[in-house]
Amino acid sequence: MKLDIDTLMQARNLDAFIIFGHGEHNPPMYYFTGGGHIMHATLIKRRGDAPVLFHGDMERDEAAKSGLKCIPFSKYDYDALFEKAGKDTLLATAMRCELMLRELGVSAGRVGVYGTYDLGWSFGVLAYLQKLLPNIEIVGEAPGASLIVRAMETKDEVEVERIRAMGKLTTEVVAQTRDYLTSCEVRADEVLLKEDGSPLTVGDVHAKIRLWVAEKGGELPSGFIFAIGRDAGVPHSGGTPEDLMRLGQTIVFDIYPAERGGGYYYDFTRTWSLGYATLEAQELYDQVLEIFNKLMDNFDLYSPFKDYHRMTCEYYQSKGHKTPLNTKSPIEGYVHSLGHGVGLNIHERPFSGLTSGDDERLAPGVVITSEPGLYYPEKGMGVRIEDTLWVRPDGQIEKLAEYPYDFVLPMKMWRQR
Repeated sequence: MKLDIDTLMQARNLDAFIIFGHGEHNPPMYYFTGGGHIMHATLIKRRGDAPVLFHGDMERDEAAKSGLKCIPFSKYDYDALFEKAGKDTLLATAMRCELMLRELGVSAGRVGVYGTYDLGWSFGVLAYLQKLLPNIEIVGEAPGASLIVRAMETKDEVEVERIRAMGKLTTEVVAQTRDYLTSCEVRADEVLLKEDGSPLTVGDVHAKIRLWVAEKGGELPSGFIFAIGRDAGVPHSGGTPEDLMRLGQTIVFDIYPAERGGGYYYDFTRTWSLGYATLEAQELYDQVLEIFNKLMDNFDLYSPFKDYHRMTCEYYQSKGHKTPLNTKSPIEGYVHSLGHGVGLNIHERPFSGLTSGDDERLAPGVVITSEPGLYYPEKGMGVRIEDTLWVRPDGQIEKLAEYPYDFVLPMKMWRQR
């Protein structure tokens, strides 16, 4: 949590850090500012001091909403810096950044850098900044294990309620999608039809999902998955827009909307088969649901998350499937890890892969996904079930949105021959 920032900085021997970029769709900046239409801002925090937000004059009101100490860029004469820099924009920006750091008492030590910005711009400015302040060491960190991600790993109850609200939006959209599909007329060849009598495609369903999410106030900044048949057997296939919606084929619907402006995500998957399911698909579904329920019964406070991925692998192997435990980079069977943390990033700590750290545990405050699946693209099928879970302060595991686990969805306007 944010309260842990100084402790984490101390542990990593960081004297300060800088966050570059916009206030929206920029998780590190959003984490401290709460979002808002803030363009090209810079946030600096010295260890032991409150963060300070530097911003353009036109965004002064948006910046003020953050509740942070705010300093406008206009305090520094950029035109004079630009001339002094020989009209080199990157150098002038680095010179302004030097002035900001010195004003906050940062002229030496280890300084972390974070944010979402153009890579070329960032490299150029930081290279100049290192020359201007030779006594600082600019520190880079892996995105999945950075200081900010570690702070984000545990959520307070305000953050959890925002994620829960996104869960409500998510399940409402899923219910709309289900109701729309099951109300469609079905052609003799088992293809679903639109209101005008033309075939319903995956692309048509994609368009409706995007509309329904937007109408409810959410965004899909990382996309979503609605895939049928072979595409359902490739876990990150978004779905081929031209594919026809048919009965009796597995549909993987993995939807992960975020709050408008790039805020908190929710992550959720259901697998459906319209009208009926083949025996092979039903067997896969039953196995996925069995391990999903077994995991829910066995999650324990402070346990390493990767232990449950291993449990899932062992279960699937007992059923004859390939997994990362017995096959290097499998492309059928169980091909991914069990889950991940969810917050301002759709994927964040704790992670559950076999190589994840022992410190990535089910600690109070973490929000995770559990999403076991089985995938057989050459057989034209895939199955995944996923919910987002919160480890509460009392150690109980709570599902943040309820939704049925029905696999076969009966069609309202079709009778099985």
